[in-house]
Amino acid sequence: MHPMSDIMKMQSNKNQTGKVHTTMINQNNPSEQTNIAFLKAFKALKLTGLLRDSGIRKAQGIKVTRVFELLLLLAFQGKNLYRYLDSKYQETAASKNTYYRFLNTSTYNWRRFLSSLSAKVISSFSRLTRPDRVKVFILDDSVVSRNRSKHVELLANLYDHADHRFIKGFTMLALGWTDGYSFVPTDFAMMSSASKKNRIQEVSEAID
Repeated sequence: MHPMSDIMKMQSNKNQTGKVHTTMINQNNPSEQTNIAFLKAFKALKLTGLLRDSGIRKAQGIKVTRVFELLLLLAFQGKNLYRYLDSKYQETAASKNTYYRFLNTSTYNWRRFLSSLSAKVISSFSRLTRPDRVKVFILDDSVVSRNRSKHVELLANLYDHADHRFIKGFTMLALGWTDGYSFVPTDFAMMSSASKKNRIQEVSEAID
């Protein structure tokens, strides 16, 4: 198959006439085979079940797996959700509120989802390597910059050891698995400063 400028069927919805239309993602140098392989991996890892087991579900409307598929592919392709929904594809996508509600739902257990997904990926990788291959966990505490933010909960002044300066943001404490060739993120936590004087914004009492 030849590369196409508009590819990747992400979700199918029926319009008022009953005809099926599809959401497409525009790429600069796309490959249909690559995107098909992406969806095959999505099914092979049984992400639908992992989402459900992590409490990531919707009561009605477009299926949660379709919303997640689109957001995941946008991230892998470096696409901006806001610009995508304001593009010529907006008529075939779900409403903006659908995606933003999905991203902002605080009851979704994303850490459990990541850990479950990581376990599946690590198991798949382990079958491809020799039993005596050294496998280790790695901890990283990189600083995530939020210099433009002002009222984000627990925003703090943190010392960035890479740039040797204080910046506004959070510490992203991440745990990853590696066999010396592949790296799989397994868990993470966004952390503020333990020092109250370094915290710019405290927890809002108005939010549960």
